Amino acid sequence: MSERRLEAGVAAGRLAPEEYASNFADLHPPLDRHEALVAADRCYFCYDAPCVTACPTGIDIPLFIRQIATGNEIGSARTIFDQNILGGMCARVCPTETLCEQACVRETAEGKPVEIGRLQRFATDAAMAAGKQFYGRAAATGKRVAVVGAGPAGLACAHRLAVHGHAVTVYDARPKAGGLNEYGIAAYKTVDGFAQAEVDYVTAIGGIDIEYGKALGRDVTLTELCGGCDAVFLGMGLAGVNALGVEGGDADGVTDAVDWIAELRQAGDLAALPVGRRVVVIGGGMTAIDVAVQAKLLGAEEVTICYRRGKESMNASEWEQDLAASRGVAIRHWLRPKRVQTQSGKVTGITLEYTAVQGGRLAGTGETLTLAADQVFRAIGQSFVADPLAGAVELENGRIRVDAEGRTSAPKVWAGGDCVAGGDDLTVSAVAMGRDAAESIHAALS
Repeated sequence: MSERRLEAGVAAGRLAPEEYASNFADLHPPLDRHEALVAADRCYFCYDAPCVTACPTGIDIPLFIRQIATGNEIGSARTIFDQNILGGMCARVCPTETLCEQACVRETAEGKPVEIGRLQRFATDAAMAAGKQFYGRAAATGKRVAVVGAGPAGLACAHRLAVHGHAVTVYDARPKAGGLNEYGIAAYKTVDGFAQAEVDYVTAIGGIDIEYGKALGRDVTLTELCGGCDAVFLGMGLAGVNALGVEGGDADGVTDAVDWIAELRQAGDLAALPVGRRVVVIGGGMTAIDVAVQAKLLGAEEVTICYRRGKESMNASEWEQDLAASRGVAIRHWLRPKRVQTQSGKVTGITLEYTAVQGGRLAGTGETLTLAADQVFRAIGQSFVADPLAGAVELENGRIRVDAEGRTSAPKVWAGGDCVAGGDDLTVSAVAMGRDAAESIHAALS
């Protein structure tokens, strides 16, 4: 092992240059045509297929797979995009192992589902590579809609509104569109700038303008948008980050996982991105897995995920947990942070308390252990920042309350995605909410 790898503290360049490209290569290489035909041949083309019910966007999965099986991958892409215009990204990042593939009859019968996600990627990639656009804009309606947030919900809403002939202006606080697809997904899940390629594909329909660096509450207000537009869709996601809430929680070396993943996604040179030698991640969701695996791929020697409950309670799927383990990440359960150890203001370790369920509630046992660490990642969830709304819409459990069509309590205002109450924080669900809200807006404007 090289001397650089043994360097203590948070440092860059822990690996040889060629290792970065290898480590961050495509997690699921695309199927070639022969592989896609073989995979499609396994589908039973079920009537009333359970995989369709399990898909939040309701894609006709048996139909698109049958189209692949008959050599019509472009038609297959049309079937997918009819329900999910971001079907290419969803094919890469959806937890298919807990959605459509878990419901697959082949999974029930054999323990090996049809590779729905990879087949969806095969079809959508073919259409995008061919520059095939399936939708033209309807005649201009003269109606204007403002969309706040250029993430999955906002993009899906904007596209469907443009199909119906409405003019759409999207406002996003960041310098690029895509939301978490651009800034929050593990780099090995979406390579070669796919997030921006998909944004270009979605907006190619026309009638969609995106204004970057425009944050709600700072650069534009909801009152102004409602006054200048016929409808507003809120899809700004979750901007708040939950704190550890323990002594030393703001020390040098305690890092927000979401911000770090965003920095990694935008890095021109991965070798320049610092990472700890011994890393501890606090959390049990997809973000915890993504940050832990990527820290290991950047050269961290020891990476440990600590979660306050048992394996079965982790929000990250079992498949993702297994992925982390296969990359050398240790996952420890029934532990919660108690104190971050520091020296001269920098992280040197973290003391955790063992937990147990007592009387139906999670409680500390009083027993502790300390793990050496020079970097601690917070991956314990995000929260909705409601201040920019200035009380204009009603909230529920800290997020925007909406009805079944995405309507908020405010006239002319709809919402969808992670910012609404009751969501499951999945890209595919955000797409469904944005699409459905657009149909509701179109009906109201018509």
